[in-house]
Amino acid sequence: MKIMKKIKNILIGVTGGIAAYKVTTIISELHKKGYNVDVIMTKNATEIITPLTLETLSKNKVCVEMFGTNNHRDVEHISLAQKADLFLVVPATYNIVGKVANGIADDMLSTVISATKAPIYFALAMNENMYSNPILLNNIEKLKKLGYKFISADEGQLACNTIGKGRLKNPLEILKIIENEIIKEKILVGKNIMISAGRTEEAIDPVRYLSNRSTGKMGYSLAEAARNLGAEVTLISGPVNLEGIVGIKTIKVKTAQEMYGKCMENYEKQDIIIMTAAVSDYKIKEYSDKKIKKNGDELILKLIRNPDILLELGQRKKDQKLIGFAAESNNILENALKKLKKKNLDLIIANNTENMAKDTNEIMIIKDENHIKKYANKLKKDLAYDILNEISKL
Repeated sequence: MKIMKKIKNILIGVTGGIAAYKVTTIISELHKKGYNVDVIMTKNATEIITPLTLETLSKNKVCVEMFGTNNHRDVEHISLAQKADLFLVVPATYNIVGKVANGIADDMLSTVISATKAPIYFALAMNENMYSNPILLNNIEKLKKLGYKFISADEGQLACNTIGKGRLKNPLEILKIIENEIIKEKILVGKNIMISAGRTEEAIDPVRYLSNRSTGKMGYSLAEAARNLGAEVTLISGPVNLEGIVGIKTIKVKTAQEMYGKCMENYEKQDIIIMTAAVSDYKIKEYSDKKIKKNGDELILKLIRNPDILLELGQRKKDQKLIGFAAESNNILENALKKLKKKNLDLIIANNTENMAKDTNEIMIIKDENHIKKYANKLKKDLAYDILNEISKL
């Protein structure tokens, strides 16, 4: 089953920005491409372009009034919110961004935005001074952290007869951005997935520790993708410098022993377990509760083994599908196949350690020596869907 497919239902929110008339191109092109398009207009937007125009282009009733009449029993703002696969607000004004950022839902558009779980894109357009206003910038940053997405404005001639940044991006470019959004079949609905991510840290003394260069980007990308595909996700994360992911359960740990404990606590109720974390193989035998001072030319640290989390999960698993990662610097395929067998895995993803700190990766997804799929260098966010697509076939 392929993950990527065309969006079925696109919801367009039209505000009272002067660029509202440009939405006609977007709606017309989307309809031609076979999408179902529903439109919500603010009252101010109807002063710039008529609902009848957008109804003609979308072939659907345009919603303006919060309590407008409809022929269905559904509460309209809820049915629109649930129906949407993607929500595009265009033009996205200073006002609508501020409303959403501050939890205001006082008309049909802002109410549906607050009620939907669909990906939301704001195509920004406004006066250049408003566009650079720190209040707007703070609101955008706040919403980005919550998962909202923004299509930045272009520089050009504005309605106020000035030249600056704030002009709505070309409608055809907006269309390209929207069509490139990966809308996924919810192939993981009803599945519980546990994902480990990041590195672990083993303290030497109060200021030093043993660790590695793992950023957690692959694990976090998998967690976000699994959520988008409908799964209930538990993310067990070592230290990372990444934003949290809305809509998933995240458990923060630091040491390998802590990660071991949380994995063993949570594995039984999982359908799929994906272990991407770079777990320290060793820890300090004797931790010093005071900073170790320089004393001579050598410092000898005695290390002892940490528990092998993946190995134990492989021994304990029942009906779960267990997926591991093999980050290797040489003999990548050979070492990955050994790990696959030794740790009783259903799949293993092999990659070069050179890519640990990068946004991109080049991987092999290995089921056994006869079933190996190679994926050329691409963004980890995209590889996450390739990996989950293969897992869904198990």
